[in-house]
Parts: sequence; structure tokens; C-alpha cells
Amino acid sequence: MPTKLAVCQVPYIIADVETTLRWIEKFATEAQEKSASVVCFPECFLQGYLTEEIVARKNAINLSSPLFDSILTHLAKYNLMIVLGVIEEADGSLYNTAAVIKDGLLCGRYRKTHLLDGEALFTAGTEYPVFKSGDLVFGINICYDTQFPEAAAKLTHQGATLILCVSNTMMSQRKAEKFKHLHLSMRAERAKEQKVWLLSSDVTGTRDGRIAYGSTSVINPEGIVIQQVPFLETGMLIVEL
Repeated sequence: MPTKLAVCQVPYIIADVETTLRWIEKFATEAQEKSASVVCFPECFLQGYLTEEIVARKNAINLSSPLFDSILTHLAKYNLMIVLGVIEEADGSLYNTAAVIKDGLLCGRYRKTHLLDGEALFTAGTEYPVFKSGDLVFGINICYDTQFPEAAAKLTHQGATLILCVSNTMMSQRKAEKFKHLHLSMRAERAKEQKVWLLSSDVTGTRDGRIAYGSTSVINPEGIVIQQVPFLETGMLIVEL
């Protein structure tokens, strides 16, 4: 049976979980109304992409904590799987994590395995879990992961036919101009190599002289971008696989 999936392009929000949850509710409600089984949000979206360790530690969440339990309870009203980027704390370490949530429960997590120089505050993950929604098997890469073929291959070797790319492309203006199309072409290369669908969720907007154009898109197994949220706009894409 086909599975409907939604990927969202949302504003760049920093350390404001209340506002973030409103955006999650907005698109989760819309995705559920359109019969989607999975809805995906960007990298570190819950707290914002924080790379100063003091600030990140202040806002990090242990996924076994009462605080995260309250977030799970808040999202339990949605009858769909939510993939959400979070800054996770566990045993004193910080992780750039994608949490997979369903029916108010944490189904699993993926921790980013390839870290940029500016992400030294995080500990790299070592595992590549796969998840199921109906008959669909999928895995997760987080942004920079998609520049490494093995990050995709480790998922397809476990039977994944879809990769969800949880991303955050906020950059300096000059760098963003260079990469706004390269993000898509690199991900298209991974999709074509592995013969899988690749769906990306991203942030958009400007902040402190930096910009995120947004790379939210649907890429087919031939490496062709068949849907994309326009640059600098919020929105959601739905695809049935």
C-alpha cells in the first residue's frame, strides 16, 4: 500500500520551543488532513541550530527526561510519524539527532554521523537505524551526511527505499549563494547512486546577516528534483510512495 509523506520548510527559529511547536502543529495538522503517514522537520528544529556549546547545553534535551515526555504528550494527538531534529543530551554528551515520534512515543533516533568543523560540540553517531511506515522502509541522513556516499549506502543495504534528509542550510550570504543549488545536486547524486527516493526538509529566512534559502525537495531515484518549496518561502510538500 502506498505511503504519503510530508516534508516541511519552516522559519529559522532559535531557542524558542513554544514557537517551534506551533509550527510543528501547523504542518502536522495539515499533513494529517492530507492523509500523510510521516511528516519531517529540519535539523535541530526543536531548539534551533545552536553551535555555541554553552548555549547548546542550556537548551539540549535528554530524550528520557520529563521535559521531552511533555513534548511527546503534546504531539500524541497526531496519528502520524513525526521526524524532528533536536539537540540531544545523553550521558554528558551532545548529539545532533533526528527523533522519530509516533503516538506520543519515541520510536527511535538517528544521530548525525558526519560533523562539520563548526559542530565540534557534538559527538558523532555511529549507527544507521531504519524505520518502517506501512510497507515503506526509510532511513535518515542529517544535512552534511549526504555528502558521503556510505551514509546513504548503509541505509539501502538494510532495505531502505527512501532517505529523509533533515537539514539546516543557514549560511553567510556568500556561501549560501554558492550552495543553494549544490545542496540539491549533491542529494540528487546520492538518490541516483542508491536508486532511492530522497526527501529533504529545511529552514528558510535571514538572521544576523546570514540566510537560508531552503532546500526542501522531493528527488526521485533517477536523481531528478520533482518537487521543491520555492527559495525563501515556507511550505510543505506531499508525495506518495
